[in-house]
Amino acid sequence: MKLHELRDNDGAATRKKRVARGPGSGKGKTAGRGIKGQKSRSGVAINGYEGGQMPIYRRLPKRGFTKPFRKNYAVVNLGLIQKFIDAGKLSTAEPITEDAIVAAGLTSRKLDGIRVLAKGEITAKVDITVSGASKSAIEAIEKAGGKVTLPAAAPTEASAE
Repeated sequence: MKLHELRDNDGAATRKKRVARGPGSGKGKTAGRGIKGQKSRSGVAINGYEGGQMPIYRRLPKRGFTKPFRKNYAVVNLGLIQKFIDAGKLSTAEPITEDAIVAAGLTSRKLDGIRVLAKGEITAKVDITVSGASKSAIEAIEKAGGKVTLPAAAPTEASAE
């Protein structure tokens, strides 16, 4: 390949549409805006405008509430933890912390903490320290001989949203 052979991929660089440049251009006179009316003028933004009828966003009732400071947890399932232990990415010798879970690649980041859910089965005896866990996940880990350590006010299945 030589320097004079370099060019863009097809469709990568499209030419700018030159409007209002005479009748031969195909976009002359009214520049593709039609004749008269609000939309032919400059500086018009009419999103949500329905021609004078009451807009749908005002006709429909508002419902619900979004909690502004709600906690957003990264979710990890028991079956996935077991899979990573079997693969040797997590060690049962030392306690499994949130940092170890992120380092192993179980989740990309902690968000407001990591929450363990009971999907799948766990057979390894593990000591897990996380922000939250469901009651069934705690039972499954303890049944396998492990232990779950939660902070003082950790969310459980009952208090979770």
